[in-house]
Amino acid sequence: MELYGRYFRTYRKLFFFAVFFVFLETMVDLLQPTLMARIIDDGIRRGEVSRVLQLGGLMLGATALGAGFAALRNILASRVSQRFGQELREDLFRQTLYLGEGEADALGSGSLVTRLTNDTAQCMQFANGMMRIFFKAPITALGSVILAFLLSPQLSLVLFLLLLVVGVLITLSMRLSYTRFAWVQKAMDQLNAKVQEYLLGIRLVKTYGRHETEREKFEGVNGELEKRSMASQRVIAWFSPLLTLTLSLGIALVLYLGSYMFSRGEIEVGKIAAYISYMTQILSSIIMITNIFNTFVRTKASSARILEVLDSPGEAQTKGESLGQALKVLAFDEVSFAYPAGSGVPALKKVTFTLAAGETLAVIGSTGSGKSTLSWLLLRFYEPSDGCITLNGQDIQTLDPGEIRQRIALAPQKPQLFSGTVRENIAWGRPDAPAKDEEWAARTAMAEEFILKMPKGYDSPLRQGGVNLSGGQKQRISIARALAKRGEILILDDATSALDALTEAKVRSALRRIFPKPMTFLITQRVSTAMGADRILVLEEGSVAGWGTHGELLKSCAIYRELYDSQIGLEEKSYGE
Repeated sequence: MELYGRYFRTYRKLFFFAVFFVFLETMVDLLQPTLMARIIDDGIRRGEVSRVLQLGGLMLGATALGAGFAALRNILASRVSQRFGQELREDLFRQTLYLGEGEADALGSGSLVTRLTNDTAQCMQFANGMMRIFFKAPITALGSVILAFLLSPQLSLVLFLLLLVVGVLITLSMRLSYTRFAWVQKAMDQLNAKVQEYLLGIRLVKTYGRHETEREKFEGVNGELEKRSMASQRVIAWFSPLLTLTLSLGIALVLYLGSYMFSRGEIEVGKIAAYISYMTQILSSIIMITNIFNTFVRTKASSARILEVLDSPGEAQTKGESLGQALKVLAFDEVSFAYPAGSGVPALKKVTFTLAAGETLAVIGSTGSGKSTLSWLLLRFYEPSDGCITLNGQDIQTLDPGEIRQRIALAPQKPQLFSGTVRENIAWGRPDAPAKDEEWAARTAMAEEFILKMPKGYDSPLRQGGVNLSGGQKQRISIARALAKRGEILILDDATSALDALTEAKVRSALRRIFPKPMTFLITQRVSTAMGADRILVLEEGSVAGWGTHGELLKSCAIYRELYDSQIGLEEKSYGE
């Protein structure tokens, strides 16, 4: 399989050693029935106790030797499979980090989690079994067939017919199993996605009392997983007993023919016993091979899903030119964009504007007008459908996305904090930032006051997602993190929505005093936030509805004037009356 070919080059020597020990162990196992036949025919039938003891001691020694080989191949198999699993998880996680947004959206977070855990575990299990039993079973089966044929070519006619029937059954089983196991993995994706969705929205579920609805949804995806798992297991449930029945009938037929041949003096008792032992070994090996094929079918489905992620272009391979010089001007030129696999309705339509270094642009509009989409395009999470975005006159599609993002600091609409200390979260975008920069960023974001009241100040621990902070506190730490990065472009994507008017005003005032001042995007729905910007871009259903200063837009843009009246103007009039 392609996946194993990629990784097992690293462990080639250990792999071959493990297979070598499996081969030696199998040879010892194949020796046992022959020794048993010798004990019966040469020792017990002739009454030679010394011969029985001699051959019995040889059998015990061979058994001990086989146990030693088994222990060695188990150790090697575990070592290789665990290391393989570690590297596979690391590569998958690394590739996941660099997936394009379109690729990540298409795969889905639930599916990515399944591939990183369940699918990887399945491939590890197959790798371990491949060096422990997967080679042993066919070698044992082949060796037993050869030795059985040497014992009695006549009885082997039954054996060959038996193997033909078993081969047909195994082929049918594989064909029926593959698609069913692929369905199981997809159902597992849906289950993981549902669990993730619930855990992320657990507080909202409790607030709205939607426990029963969520439980019913979970029961639906869980039931689908059960249904598909049962469909895949039903194949095994039918074919395993059929195989066992076929092989048992074969052994019964061999016993019948063997007794007939013995009565005519054509075969000895020991050879019949040895032949039955080889038949039993063949039976065990074929059942094991059947399980191997079932595991192979599952692993094939899992490895295909893993390769889908590993072989995705991602962004790690998307290199470009270096911008080099300091950022002077940013321009959107007739930019249009529709989200991949979305509704098809453009999120942006022919958006054009320019912004110079040190200027602040406020982007305002109603929900769904395309405000945040501007930042996702600038960060190259997506590429424009039409038009182009330039930095210092260079199309960003020709630039290295990693360098572009190094120059941009983002405080998103939904602040995402990580487990660790407050200081580690503020310095997350710039780990080498000196402590004074972190503390300056916290003061500018109006976060230092509550940070110093925490038990350990900047060294206070935060839980995953910052669940031990309020919404406003999380937003201020998120803003501090963006400021501490010292990016040439600062994007505040509705980053003060959870702050009260007074705190937001203080944050805006502190931002105006930053020097050197970055090129700043204020993405907002509040006119009070936008009105102090150098330029304001008004979006309506993805199109530019207005461009200018606060005063200019009050005169020229009806949409902006409506926003102003609904948020500020009517309140002022009411207060004046």
